[in-house]
Amino acid sequence: MAQVLEFKLPDLGEGLTEAEIVRWLVKVGDVVAIDQPVVEVETAKAMVEVPCPYGGVVTARFGEEGTELPVGAPLLTVAVGEPAAEPEGSGNVLVGYGTQAPAARRRRVRAGTAGVDGHARRPGTASAEPHARVHAPAATPAATQAATQAPAPAEGPVPVISPLVRKLARDNGVDLRRLAGSGPDGLILRADVEDALRAGAGRVRTAEEPVVPTTAAAPAGGEPAVRAPAAAPRAEAGVRVPLKGVRGAVADKLSRSRREIPDATCWVDADATELMRARTAMNTAGGPKISLLALLARICTAALARFPELNSFVDTQAREIVRLDQVHLGFAAQTERGLVVPVVRDAHARDAESLTAEFARLTESARAGTLTPGELTGGTFTLNNYGVFGVDGSTPIINHPEAAMLGVGRIVPKPWVHEGELAVRQVVQLSLTFDHRVCDGGTAGGFLRYVADCVEQPAVLLRTL
Repeated sequence: MAQVLEFKLPDLGEGLTEAEIVRWLVKVGDVVAIDQPVVEVETAKAMVEVPCPYGGVVTARFGEEGTELPVGAPLLTVAVGEPAAEPEGSGNVLVGYGTQAPAARRRRVRAGTAGVDGHARRPGTASAEPHARVHAPAATPAATQAATQAPAPAEGPVPVISPLVRKLARDNGVDLRRLAGSGPDGLILRADVEDALRAGAGRVRTAEEPVVPTTAAAPAGGEPAVRAPAAAPRAEAGVRVPLKGVRGAVADKLSRSRREIPDATCWVDADATELMRARTAMNTAGGPKISLLALLARICTAALARFPELNSFVDTQAREIVRLDQVHLGFAAQTERGLVVPVVRDAHARDAESLTAEFARLTESARAGTLTPGELTGGTFTLNNYGVFGVDGSTPIINHPEAAMLGVGRIVPKPWVHEGELAVRQVVQLSLTFDHRVCDGGTAGGFLRYVADCVEQPAVLLRTL
């Protein structure tokens, strides 16, 4: 006898609490296999294909394309041929999760009493604006049963979807015990805290007031489905673009950077003629071609070895500056979906050929939308080549929580005094935006001057090779 099982939006890791349905991959009546992707969703970190842990016939789908769902909301129901047992799963993984994740671990996540991925992360491992297309985990039946049976406790820890939501409430003075969670079994989501902040008092429940549901009609199983949309704002002229998904994550991160980092910028013009000649000589000698970005990255890593203060981050809780031994170099890559910042791991240990190959690989993955979360997080310093947009200079916002960003403008012929005479040289403007907490202007100026010296005289690099 067939049994209908409900599959809910699983925990996608990295502190994510919601996702938007981009495209359904199956229809009602389709036959699906275990671990077959059934829906494509967009989170603040990635484009994700979500596999279903059950094999059978799709009997219902919840949510239209464009609908935003919280973690734990129903996605679809599947009629299976035999009573359900723990599915085998294939072990498809996203940030350490798979369809065979231990039930106890899932139960902690669903109950809202533990972190989303169970692992502590160094500040700054959150992605800037990733667009990876990867396989997401599917929740196990044991985890689903634990989620439906675990009521919100009246005393003790308040059921919250993630530590990030708890921190958001704490930082803004919101009493979680007074909120009516809109998630499964009263689980408090980030949207609940944000609604409370917008409303001043928020959705507050008292002894005299009943809890007002914040979800739309639920399926037959009694679980809440999609959060009811908020009342439409008053119609005004202009086009409204929702700040959600990757765009919202970028807005939040840039706002946090401006709010927390006291940045300053210094810049210098440099004669890049000799650097361009050196690159031409390398590329005519045979072997793989060397990119200009790779040479600039090699200069950056050499400069960071001399000025390690700029390869660091500030631990605001401990009031400490943490200097890092390894350079994980982020670089800006423009794609159809917007600007992303892939990260070259251990850039300090790579030569120009290796850097060129890695830049090319990550750029191609960025444009194809196949970058993984690990390739978009954990940067320690960013190289921003805005010269590709045809501009000379910029004062960028630091990629939080990094301490600095080197900007490189376009290289163009300009009048320049060379060896005492006026000549036409290839000139580039370099800028360094830095966190003034980690160093003073002397250190920042020394770093930038060393970079400019290497651009003007590439032989200076021989001292550090």
